[in-house]
Amino acid sequence: MATEYGQGYGLPTGPGHARGVGGRRRRMPAALRAPVEGRAWRELAYVLLSLPISILLFTYAVTMVSLGAGLLVTFLGVPVLAAALAGCRGIGSVERARARGLLGLDVGEPQPLRLKRQGFMGWIGAVLKSGTSWRALLYSVLQLPWAVLSFTVTVTVWTLGWSLVTYPLWFWVLPMYAGQDGIQLYGDGQRSIYLDNPFEIAVTAGVGLLFTLATPWIVRALTMVDRLMVHGLLGPSRLATRVVELESDRGVVVDTAAADLRRIERNLHDGAQARLVNLAMDLGLAKEKLREDPQAAARMVDEAHGEVKTALQELRDLARGIHPAVLTDRGLDAALSSVASRCTVPVQVEVDLSERPAPAIEGIAYFTVSELLQNVSKHSRATWAAVEVWRSEDRLMLQVVDNGVGGADLTRGSGLSGLAERLDAVDGILVVDSPAGGPTRVTAELPWRAERAR
Repeated sequence: MATEYGQGYGLPTGPGHARGVGGRRRRMPAALRAPVEGRAWRELAYVLLSLPISILLFTYAVTMVSLGAGLLVTFLGVPVLAAALAGCRGIGSVERARARGLLGLDVGEPQPLRLKRQGFMGWIGAVLKSGTSWRALLYSVLQLPWAVLSFTVTVTVWTLGWSLVTYPLWFWVLPMYAGQDGIQLYGDGQRSIYLDNPFEIAVTAGVGLLFTLATPWIVRALTMVDRLMVHGLLGPSRLATRVVELESDRGVVVDTAAADLRRIERNLHDGAQARLVNLAMDLGLAKEKLREDPQAAARMVDEAHGEVKTALQELRDLARGIHPAVLTDRGLDAALSSVASRCTVPVQVEVDLSERPAPAIEGIAYFTVSELLQNVSKHSRATWAAVEVWRSEDRLMLQVVDNGVGGADLTRGSGLSGLAERLDAVDGILVVDSPAGGPTRVTAELPWRAERAR
């Protein structure tokens, strides 16, 4: 594991860390920036467009589905219903593009149609059986009532805020052209209250300013519901997403297994195998010299004996890298203590488990801690480290802490990112907290599966 610590990670340090894009500080608070930010205007455009678009969607969906349902008594009903659902799928593509452009919501494409047989009838069956089609239809129906509500609230609040905040600029229109002193606040036929003096005009503008500042946040809260609808009804289903994740994880597992096999083959070829070949040649030479020069033959046998010990040690190390016997026989506590004893810094190991996890999870936990401790030995420049292992409900928790220079980064394509991919392949998580200057705290979560009979 070739993870580096410290300056090599390019962590943001110094006074420039608090700067925004382009090195400029954002001195204006977010509450004051919101009304003039591009995001607020894009969200406003999304809400304003939603009403006419939702009317068209609702009209199309209800008309086509009603027509198809009414024609089910004939052979035309099923094709019309399939066409209605296909149109809703196309509408879903347009709505995902609109949400991507105006809301910045990147929703993946849903699962494509899977035709079990070719031809028009196969296409009809695939459309009718697709959950994506029915969810798109549901979106087309539900979008209208929500669009009416969000449009009404947005237009009311937005126009109220801007009309009040600009009241000092246009209040003179009322006495000149409307025949009243200002905005009428109260009137009962006997008495009327108008906002016409400088103080009342200033207060009105202040109230309008509050509405103007609050409008982007109200619109953003309304568009959160749109985000949920687009993501939940027009995006890929949870099952499809899970299938994609499992396919990706399977690829990681296959690549990791292939890399491990190549590493084992290379270590055998370059290490123990080459040493055993030399040993066989030395023993052959010793056999030839046995009668002519027994002392030289004895020396060669003695050297071969040393080579055998070295080869055995290399094979033990290789076997330990595949799966250590101490892990199988005595569990994580003893195995991690053995790994900690080989670390270049003192390591405190604490394992708090009332039972052993499944062998696969136990092995992943062992190699995770082993790689993290190798990281500590090679790159951290630490003087101590600690390993903690415990169970939290249905998760196996691992934590490795050291007081080194810090600066480890999970996003830099280092050994830590490879370790995170391996954990992700079994629904695990790797979290790195390593500020520049240390300390470094790496926490790993693995799913807990109880040990079966070994």
